[in-house]
Amino acid sequence: MDDGRGQAEYLRQVLEAYRKTPGTLGTVRRPDRVLAEELYRRGVSASAIENAFVLAATRRLMRPAEAAPLGTIRSLAYFLPVIEEVLGMRVSPDYFQYLRQKLERITPTR
Repeated sequence: MDDGRGQAEYLRQVLEAYRKTPGTLGTVRRPDRVLAEELYRRGVSASAIENAFVLAATRRLMRPAEAAPLGTIRSLAYFLPVIEEVLGMRVSPDYFQYLRQKLERITPTR
């Protein structure tokens, strides 16, 4: 699950990725840390979580221009349904790499 990196490195990786995800507040709160610990205990890979961040952020940013703006994501819990979706997906890792590249092109650097 964590490739032998341990819980501390897992939490650092997941929470840093969350903090940098476009559309989030950019800060990590205690409930976010608690949820990340729970995901670690469940055995959810950090890469699956990061893929969920990328998928959700891309969906949010690729909306029609005339659509009402979405609010800021204030909690890691927002991503739980997308994490579950990613866990059930059977797609090539190349798909998420494609989304990462698309996201980099359409978002300003944080």
